[in-house]
Amino acid sequence: MTDAQAQTTIQELSQKVSYYNEQYYQAHSSEISDYEFDMLLNKLIDLEKQFPQFALPDSPTLRVGGGITKDFVTLTHKRPMLSLSNTYNETELKEFDERIKKLLGDVPYEYICELKFDGVAMSLIYENSLLTNAVTRGDGEQGDDVTTNIKTIRTIPLSIHHQALPQSFEVRGEVVMPHDSFDKINDEIAKENEQREKEGRKLLTFLANPRNATSGTVKMQDSSVVAKRNLMFYGYDFLVDNQVFASHEQSLLALKEAKFNISADYEKCKNIAEVIDFINRWETKRYDLPMDTDGIVVKINDYAQREILGFTSKSPRWAIAYKYKAENAATILASVTFQVGRTGAVTPVANLKPVKLAGTTVKRATLHNANEITRLDLHEGDTVFVQKAGEIIPQVMSVDLSKRPQGVFPIKFVENCPECHTKLIRKEGEVAFICPNEKGCPPQIKGKLEHFISRKAMNIDSLGEKTVETFFATGLVRSVADLYKIKKEDILKFDGFKETSANNILAGIEASKQKPFKNVLFGLGIRFIGETVAEKLTDFFKTIENLQKASLEELTTAPEIGEKIAQSLIEYFKDTDNLALIEDLKNAGLQFTAQNEDKPQLSNKLEGKTFVISGVFAHYERDALKDVIESHGGKVLSGVSGKLNYLLAGENAGGSKLEKAEKLGVQVISESHFLEMIG
Repeated sequence: MTDAQAQTTIQELSQKVSYYNEQYYQAHSSEISDYEFDMLLNKLIDLEKQFPQFALPDSPTLRVGGGITKDFVTLTHKRPMLSLSNTYNETELKEFDERIKKLLGDVPYEYICELKFDGVAMSLIYENSLLTNAVTRGDGEQGDDVTTNIKTIRTIPLSIHHQALPQSFEVRGEVVMPHDSFDKINDEIAKENEQREKEGRKLLTFLANPRNATSGTVKMQDSSVVAKRNLMFYGYDFLVDNQVFASHEQSLLALKEAKFNISADYEKCKNIAEVIDFINRWETKRYDLPMDTDGIVVKINDYAQREILGFTSKSPRWAIAYKYKAENAATILASVTFQVGRTGAVTPVANLKPVKLAGTTVKRATLHNANEITRLDLHEGDTVFVQKAGEIIPQVMSVDLSKRPQGVFPIKFVENCPECHTKLIRKEGEVAFICPNEKGCPPQIKGKLEHFISRKAMNIDSLGEKTVETFFATGLVRSVADLYKIKKEDILKFDGFKETSANNILAGIEASKQKPFKNVLFGLGIRFIGETVAEKLTDFFKTIENLQKASLEELTTAPEIGEKIAQSLIEYFKDTDNLALIEDLKNAGLQFTAQNEDKPQLSNKLEGKTFVISGVFAHYERDALKDVIESHGGKVLSGVSGKLNYLLAGENAGGSKLEKAEKLGVQVISESHFLEMIG
């Protein structure tokens, strides 16, 4: 094939594949079979490999992905991506409308109501009618350039051919993962984990929810994996230096004609009453959609009026987000069971008659503790109202007393451990009932084993929970020290374990001996000793011997170590079995001395300043960010308190941390602000 023939064929194939893509994803029409489409696409891919000089900048082969991005470049937004003010009730909506009326005077105005998709905000930059950059929201001022990944999303045009749109503009919208894609990925993970379990390899983690899955997907290094996850993009904002439209609705119609994916469910409302009617209609209707939504965005339609209304430092005055309250559902309480965790805490769980809630079927819900059962005054057969906390974890909120059956008995918290039948105890000042039989209660022992091998502790990635359960049930492993006594012939006795899986398990156990002291201390599962506390203790005391002989007063001199943590350590080291376990682990070769790390001290710009880190950041992983703070003389704390100087908040920062910081008057700073602080 000559160069001229190749160039012509590539152009023709690109047009055909783009057309069929558009018909399938925009018009929901299949004009050719999947096989025929794949043949055309593969032919185009092969030709572009042979003649790369003729590949078009908007080639449909970009949808397939394959590029590897090791580091995402940070770009500054030309216009800040501000957040919206939120409201959860009609009164505040009406107050918002009154403010609009006051600022605009007697001029008539109208609203556009749009569904608020629950995904990842994205800015698409078009130059000379081509998609040049796709940038995450980040901290609102700057975000990550994820263009290679975003080009794989088939509902995003790679080039624009529409007379109403200028050559250069920005489209903002939401990247979302449909429910069917989310479920498919978790099904694939389940199948993969079955094989990994047999081979003694580390199990993959299931995706928690579509929003988090979307956030992780857009930041993946391999764009070919992104392409397979079938993300979608919904545009909701058109931005340009010199506005070419008079209203938001006009821009949405133009974007739709230009083949952008625009939700067809938006509505123009003449007044706040129509807005409230729209919100009420979609409160339950939204669960029929193929993706998650969490509210309604209300915007002034006219662009000139938006200019008059302007912005506050945090959000536009011409828009507000109405957030739906977590959905309640009524169902019957069938029974209450009690679960024992690795620390011995006993948690009551409500077993429910299955009920549909926020798009999923709920059969169980947490009751938290004995106090909650008393507060609810739970009885057998009660009709209870269930809600999803944060729209994720189901919990029982209240009881419909009017439907309580006659003659039913109240639910009583168990007095003895449901697993080992030991009498439960409740320490002064604590809400949880505890099973004190930590050395003989099966779920506590298994929980400690699972905690010990977990990623943030010893990270023995060749061992999974099912394998640990098998080893425990047969008596091969009864404590974490027993892991280091396992031989290959012990493993090969079990069904499904071959030479390779046995070698992987033993290699993983051997490698864990090199984990630092802080991981070992965290892995021991001492009450109240979390990951951050373990690091503080090992940094301060350096050796297990120093920690063992420290008094209550000496322990509380360490950073962030209060009396409760100190007392827990003293009780742990009083126990001769615990001391014997530490000796066994020492003899096995585990690290019980903190190695001196040569951490470079770059400056003292943050000396005396304390930070709590929350969210996802553009420049750093959170662990790396901690090192940066310390290298400039600052300290990183584990929780927000009145003594804290700064909450460093990235994308998806924890709502409870932000709320607490605001209440305590703690300054919240963005990543870009932090970078300015360290120069």
